[in-house]
Amino acid sequence: MDALHPRLLVDDFPTAFRFYRALLGEVAGATLARGGENGPYASWDLDGQTLLALYGRAAMAADLGAPVPGGRHSGDATVLVLRVPAAEGALEAAVESCARYGGALVTAVRERPEWGPTLRAAHLRDPDGNLVELQSY
Repeated sequence: MDALHPRLLVDDFPTAFRFYRALLGEVAGATLARGGENGPYASWDLDGQTLLALYGRAAMAADLGAPVPGGRHSGDATVLVLRVPAAEGALEAAVESCARYGGALVTAVRERPEWGPTLRAAHLRDPDGNLVELQSY
């Protein structure tokens, strides 16, 4: 049995794909395992396990034969949390990479000692509005 993994439903598949290809490849070190920019499905693996999958919301609705509410203005249902190496400047570089591929900064990199003694974090929204937390410690 494969390990469970998050699957994000997205409205603009090509834009979301480019964002996550950069984020998961450059920041997390994952590799594209299935799918491509034209969708409607793609997934990335890390250490032989699926880290994240994307699926087009319209394709999911077609599969289910029913609307699948959600998207940019529906509120947060998930937060994808990725750990970035604690090396000097790595978290800032990850935030810059996300912004370069359509991510929108929510909170800048900041110290979060209430979460852990050396923890630093930043929050972004992916191109489809999903919340992403990058943290290092």
